Amino acid sequence: MSGSLRMPPGSRPETLPVIPRRRPAPGWARPDPLDELTARLDDFTAAAVHPDEIAALLESDGLSDDQIRERYGVKNSFALAEKLYERTERRYPEPDEPPHDPWRADLVGCLLRGLLFALPGLGYVLGAPLLAGPRDASGLPPATLPLLAGALVGWTWNQGLAHRAYVWLGLGDRPAARRTLLLGAPAGVLLGALIALTVTGTSGTTAVAFAAGQSCYLGAATVLLVMGRERALLVALLPMAAGAVLALSEPVPDTAGLMLLPASLFAVALLALLEVAPAIRAPKGRGAVRNLRLPPRGRDQPQRTRSQRRTTGPRLSASLPYALFGLATGVLVLCTAVEDTLAGEQRSALAPAAVALTLSMGPAEWLLYRFRSGSLTGLRSTSTARAFRRATMRTAGRCLAAYLAALLALVLATSAVWPGAPQITGVRLAGLLLLGVVLWTGLLLQSFGAVLGTTAICCTAAVAQTLALLTHTGSPHWIAPIVHGTAALAQATLVRVLLGRATAHR
Repeated sequence: MSGSLRMPPGSRPETLPVIPRRRPAPGWARPDPLDELTARLDDFTAAAVHPDEIAALLESDGLSDDQIRERYGVKNSFALAEKLYERTERRYPEPDEPPHDPWRADLVGCLLRGLLFALPGLGYVLGAPLLAGPRDASGLPPATLPLLAGALVGWTWNQGLAHRAYVWLGLGDRPAARRTLLLGAPAGVLLGALIALTVTGTSGTTAVAFAAGQSCYLGAATVLLVMGRERALLVALLPMAAGAVLALSEPVPDTAGLMLLPASLFAVALLALLEVAPAIRAPKGRGAVRNLRLPPRGRDQPQRTRSQRRTTGPRLSASLPYALFGLATGVLVLCTAVEDTLAGEQRSALAPAAVALTLSMGPAEWLLYRFRSGSLTGLRSTSTARAFRRATMRTAGRCLAAYLAALLALVLATSAVWPGAPQITGVRLAGLLLLGVVLWTGLLLQSFGAVLGTTAICCTAAVAQTLALLTHTGSPHWIAPIVHGTAALAQATLVRVLLGRATAHR
């Protein structure tokens, strides 16, 4: 226990000690109310990005403009918020947990899609007996023209069809996406078969039948890929792929190989039909549900105005740029595949490179997700527009370099296992890698909605390379690097201009 308090002289023991009262401080010595408010709201104002956030907090606390004028000597809550914002240093707290990354993608799933893009090419190995015959006037193998025409029509149509179906899926209307695929896929199959029949010439009916089967597969595979049934598509293709790999190493009876092709085609088509079958029984209309209530009477119905519009789906014209992008990139890849043949060479070094390009679409898709994830990190970690642009361009450069490394590895691997493929030269490899730049930057711009610019560049490059090959203007081996390099430079410029802005990453 502490000692007793000192008692004043003459006081009795039971008397309480006298505690002198504190004198009120003069007005000039009182703390500034604005300083007290600044200290009290320091954590909130330090994290605010605009004074209006602080004004909203002040008003939610019940401070009126009269109280603010009396206590703090400013006009209103907005003026007080500006003073608090100026007095406090910016401190943005980091989240306790790692922020959610909506662009995290499964690498195995992306690689599976790239494999599915390339597996159908093994069907041409089994179908070689149907396509045997003398070369045509241009030096191409028989039935090449109807197969290329059918493939280009299929790529064009299905690219636009997939865009339209994905828009419906983005709107949350899965039945509408199924209806789109149910109506669009057969139309694309019929169109591809008719175009192949038109350009057949002297190739014969077997080439037309093969091209029709190719168009049917492209339509059915589009349905399964859009609806996320990659594993089912892989299972349906495995018997055909196993037979083709076996045919490359050992002689296989023609009848056995030709039986695997229609069997795999039938399996893929059946899976696609089962996927879109619910659209036949589903009610029509976006977001349609069964309404068991009685319809409102005439006087209870809301009055229609000009500003009210019916909710409709995406415009057909919105999918046209995506279809043209598919056509242009398909032409560029096919020109690369037949470049050596048109140059008069017996063995093509770029045919396996076309397969490598198809396989590389898996890593390309995954790296697109990595770029979106990196740009989101740049939005959080940078505070100026210039710093964000630099961070975005560094991320784009790393992703593009990783894609080119994957493409180079795939080119070397396919050339090594391709039977009788000559060694690829430096000029051809440069043209191929530049085409990879065009494809990846085109997909990147397309994923951000900048499809018009990249479509115009790719279409111009496709027309230029096709005309140069058909008119024999210059060496085919030098045309590709020039055309691809020009297109790559133009698209890289678009990437820097459009994607360097923070508003493009909303």
